[in-house]
Amino acid sequence: MQLSENLRGILLMCASMAGFTINDTFMKSVTGTLPLYQTIGLRGLIAVVGLGLLVIATRAYRFRLNRRDGWLILLRSLADVAATLLFLEALVRMPLANLSAILQALPLAITLGAALVYGDRIGWRRLSAILVGLAGVLIIIRPGTASFDHWALLGLASVACVVVRDLSVRRVQGELPSALVALGAAVAVTTMGWIGAGLQGVEPVSGSEALKVLGAGLFLIVGYLTSVMAMRTGDIGIVAPFRYTSLLWAIVLGLVVAVAAAGRTFRLKTPRVDTPGDSPYTPPIPDHGTHQGRGSER
Repeated sequence: MQLSENLRGILLMCASMAGFTINDTFMKSVTGTLPLYQTIGLRGLIAVVGLGLLVIATRAYRFRLNRRDGWLILLRSLADVAATLLFLEALVRMPLANLSAILQALPLAITLGAALVYGDRIGWRRLSAILVGLAGVLIIIRPGTASFDHWALLGLASVACVVVRDLSVRRVQGELPSALVALGAAVAVTTMGWIGAGLQGVEPVSGSEALKVLGAGLFLIVGYLTSVMAMRTGDIGIVAPFRYTSLLWAIVLGLVVAVAAAGRTFRLKTPRVDTPGDSPYTPPIPDHGTHQGRGSER
């Protein structure tokens, strides 16, 4: 069955949102105990290696960039660095669901930006829907209230950078492999991470932290690659709104994390019941409620 360009773009966008949101969940977990920039750098190494292997396997490295495409990839990579830095700084200081709510302005901003920059026709009905949607986002984030702090402004700035990132890739040659574009962004973000790690400092990585970083890196590869492919496929005005599936993923993953945390809390707080078979020499169960990890020590 032959898929239309718009349907392909929609499916790629849905896959991209799934990859990025799962990556965000891993990052939210691991940055509680590891420095932010060290985590970005480690995650980036995994993404660079994975995308580099893909470039080699598909022989995408043989493609010769012209000067215009080179500048567009550079612009996209710098915008990605800024978006990543702003987003992750907000992510470690805000609930994931709240930040995801701010990001709901992104599809609307991209659609409006495509109309302004590329002259895409959106019509007065779609324009009215965009304006109503932007007003709805303002209602959700409630500027001027106690729930809208300066960290939310970082989220909004990240939205602006993502708009630049996604619209810039639209004009690159159709023959340019998407893996090369994604690799450029991965290298730029990883470099930024290790520069920040040099200033912020690094800490030893435990086995569980390494697995979380690995998970973040693998799903970041999915997000990077499918994001580039989605913005080069179909009508932006039709494809971009499917970024809203990120909210569904955030809700589902938030529930999974909450249920898992509740299960751990229940097990830790369950009182010990002595039975005739219990030995008085059995070591006591440690009080996990008073244990401090590396995150609390900092």
